[in-house]
Amino acid sequence: MPCYRCGARQTDPVRGASPWKRGVRQESQVLICPDCQRLHDLDLDACGACGSTALICRLGEVECRSCGAVRMARAREFACSAPPPGLSAEVEAALDRVLGRT
Repeated sequence: MPCYRCGARQTDPVRGASPWKRGVRQESQVLICPDCQRLHDLDLDACGACGSTALICRLGEVECRSCGAVRMARAREFACSAPPPGLSAEVEAALDRVLGRT
């Protein structure tokens, strides 16, 4: 999953905690790259109880990681969208590396 703001894709992680962060935007789980995390206006959903943006979305629920409040995610339509440009080339290159193709 790419960064929702700039479209950057994660690379193979190094050992330790990932510098990428999760958030919820318009009822969907999103990833935020380290560069975009420096921005002050990430336009993320906030907890209705405490105002924190440390939310996770799973199985139709949105949970606040700060205060523990849980609410049902609002129903929304899922639209099919085209994959990000260059994604198929990235996948093909990754498969070539893993499968040892030249």
